[in-house]
Amino acid sequence: MMKKTYILILCALLAVANVSAQDELRMKQPDLQTVEFFDPTAKKEVAPYQFSTDWRLEAGYVQWEERMLDTVTVYQHGMRLGATVDLNLPHNFSVQTGALATLTYGLNDQHWRSMDAENVKAEVLNHHIVQLQLTIPARVYYKVTLWKELRLFFFAGPQLQFGLTNYDKIDNQTSEAVTNWLNQNNIPTTEYERYIAKELYRTNVQFGVGGGIEWDRYRLQSGYDFGLNNLMRTPVVADQKLHEWGWMVTFCYKL
Repeated sequence: MMKKTYILILCALLAVANVSAQDELRMKQPDLQTVEFFDPTAKKEVAPYQFSTDWRLEAGYVQWEERMLDTVTVYQHGMRLGATVDLNLPHNFSVQTGALATLTYGLNDQHWRSMDAENVKAEVLNHHIVQLQLTIPARVYYKVTLWKELRLFFFAGPQLQFGLTNYDKIDNQTSEAVTNWLNQNNIPTTEYERYIAKELYRTNVQFGVGGGIEWDRYRLQSGYDFGLNNLMRTPVVADQKLHEWGWMVTFCYKL
């Protein structure tokens, strides 16, 4: 009798263990209705584009070249200050515009041959040029992420420059005869404003290319701008044209 009782108890325990094992196995098996299977034809949802802007302060160095007949006549060096705004577009593109003030200084020695036959020598007009311009860029930027917040970027596009002042202080080192000849031919020998004297046009259209590196809010960039239109309003000789090209390197901070 006792033996049968032990056998019944053992069978009951085995039955309970079997039921528990089946329940545990059932709990470990995934619910096929909730499992996401890989579908090679499915397209990943892309977050919708949201318009945004990035405002930046910009400061740096510029060098302008006044080019006449493919020859640089004046190098002007100075600084650029201003603010820009990036209009962010999909696929890492953006369009930049803004307002930048550029102040430069240049020195040019203009040589003239002496009018005195007994004392033939080179005579000089020393030009000290101070120029202030307002620049409005319209450029397309493209960024490539290298690592975390570290990015490379490239840009290209036009910019419009408007001359505010272009002052030429002249140190006249010529003889009286040469000075008289220059004055007779309407060539300045004393200080004057080049825009007011109608020597130059104020509007300069340039096309620039460049690039740089960006980390978080900080950006270091460099580029070169090619002057597209003639700036010489009153040429001294026929077919005289003047273009202004430039190189810059600036530091930007995103607000």
